Amino acid sequence: MSLNKFNNPEYTISGERRAKVELKSLKTLWFNTGTLCNIECKNCYIKSSPTNDDLVYIKVAEVQKFINEVSKLSLPVREIGLTGGEPFMNPDITKIIELCLFKGFNVLVLSNAMAPMMRKKIKSDLIKLNDQYGDQIVIRVSLDHWDCVKHDAERGLGTFEKTIEGMRWLNKHNIKMAVAGRSEFSDNEQIARMGYEELFRLHNFKIDAFNPSETVLFPELEENAEVPEITESCWNILNKSPNDLMCSNSRMVVKRKGASLPSVVACTLLPYDLEFDLGTELKNSLKDVALNHVHCSKFCVLGGASCSA
Repeated sequence: MSLNKFNNPEYTISGERRAKVELKSLKTLWFNTGTLCNIECKNCYIKSSPTNDDLVYIKVAEVQKFINEVSKLSLPVREIGLTGGEPFMNPDITKIIELCLFKGFNVLVLSNAMAPMMRKKIKSDLIKLNDQYGDQIVIRVSLDHWDCVKHDAERGLGTFEKTIEGMRWLNKHNIKMAVAGRSEFSDNEQIARMGYEELFRLHNFKIDAFNPSETVLFPELEENAEVPEITESCWNILNKSPNDLMCSNSRMVVKRKGASLPSVVACTLLPYDLEFDLGTELKNSLKDVALNHVHCSKFCVLGGASCSA
């Protein structure tokens, strides 16, 4: 047994059996469109930047392969998620969105709503896709805080106003929006949601600040956080269910630089860790996932609760 936490997929440091999560139903299939981004944030878990291409642009033909496999395996996928980096930097992005919409999926795009999204061709394509597919598409905008100073401290001076400009454009064209914020920056969730509510009211954004699916407040991702490992007995101790975790209902496709084929990974938060690489086909990814990473504990399970190791 390892003397360090999160080193053994079967057992925790205390010798207890590590918790695993069964894939109950593949409802959301994510594609990482590439780690390149127009900005570099201080605490980006995936280290996106204008120079980081560790995950290269995925192509529409590669997405098509996995969409075909969803159909072949009769998987109950309802939603396609597109994340990055900044998805609108990928040259194939609107083709990818169109493909997924045409196949009948709901599409969730995570974006900072800045310059890449505001290019003339992208805007034209989004308007056409929204006119044709309406509520099937949602742009979830990264807005770390409702206060421009706190947002800019994380993402760079002037980024708040540029993001608000993009949101105004989306709102003007009735393209459905959601927002992703960060819980670290607020005294408590109620204050945070009240701040977002006032911001949305100021700009007439059609986003419900008190609906967690429309305004998501994420905890911080810290690789070196001191958190307990999750054992099989923790589910009862915490009164939580493994069925509520992302890896019980989702997988993500990534394409690493130098790889000949994209890979399926167990979690959107762990694109680089090869322990969570599940192969190049969906059929081989439909297996249990051991919660053998600090993100599994801090981000996905605990959420502020405590569990004795």
